[in-house]
Amino acid sequence: MSAADASGGAPRRKRADAVRNTEAVLEAAKEEFARSGVDAPMRDIAARAGVGVGTIYRNYPQRSDLIIAVFRRELEATAAEADRLAAECAPPEALRRWAESLARFVATKRGFASALHSGDPAYQQLPTQFLGMLAPRVQRILDAGVREGTIRGGVSAEDLIHALSRLADDQAESAGGTGPRMTDVLLDGLTVSSQRNEE
Repeated sequence: MSAADASGGAPRRKRADAVRNTEAVLEAAKEEFARSGVDAPMRDIAARAGVGVGTIYRNYPQRSDLIIAVFRRELEATAAEADRLAAECAPPEALRRWAESLARFVATKRGFASALHSGDPAYQQLPTQFLGMLAPRVQRILDAGVREGTIRGGVSAEDLIHALSRLADDQAESAGGTGPRMTDVLLDGLTVSSQRNEE
């Protein structure tokens, strides 16, 4: 047995390569789905990722497996952004910046919306996962703002996410959409001004 084998060096390198390949495939699939829809040829995704088509099929035997993996990757990134912003920003600012992150996720999701709304049982759990992962994080930001008096009470994270998603969808659908402006209006309505706090 070689020193590399004994130390586990070779398996670690293999795992690192596998992780890089997985990330490359998911990023490439996201971009191809956004550009060409979910029917984008696997060879195009493989070429963009710099891997063989066989690598994709070994990890994602069905196209639905790849679509779900891309969805969950982007969802996890959006959830992680909520955690980061909650730790680094005041609640009103965290909400505004997170709304931008959600808009990017919604824009990505439009690339495979036809699959998600196809009625295929493979995708049935995704809407529940969407709210299940995001709502608790957004609710923590809302609750923190209510406690410090900078965000109005009585607004649920689920309702806010639905509203922001619709506005982001409008923005993604049309360059002249009112999404960004109406998002500002919505968030302005949630924010309690410092002047009102002082009264």
